[in-house]
Amino acid sequence: MYAVIKTGGKQYRVEENEIINVELLKNVSPGDQVTFDEVLLVADEGDVKVGQPFVEGAKVTASVLGVTKGPKVIIFKHSGRTTMRRKTGHRQKYTQLRIDSITA
Repeated sequence: MYAVIKTGGKQYRVEENEIINVELLKNVSPGDQVTFDEVLLVADEGDVKVGQPFVEGAKVTASVLGVTKGPKVIIFKHSGRTTMRRKTGHRQKYTQLRIDSITA
């Protein structure tokens, strides 16, 4: 059984006991339970339910494992005619979740 959920402006295909990284969720701490109501699709052994836009009554419950960081992205700007050089970096924060249950 798997589902497609929407969170943080992105869509994720999730299965039970899977660990995923989603965009940073505010006001959650490790050990909390998070419920996603925006379920776009639920599939169970050939039985597929597609929402318009969401599947009614479907929920995905997940446990928060912690906050992780993604890879560092280097931003380097320069101009060839002058000696302008600017180097900065960025690391995106993610919330790590373990999918506990999918109910249709």
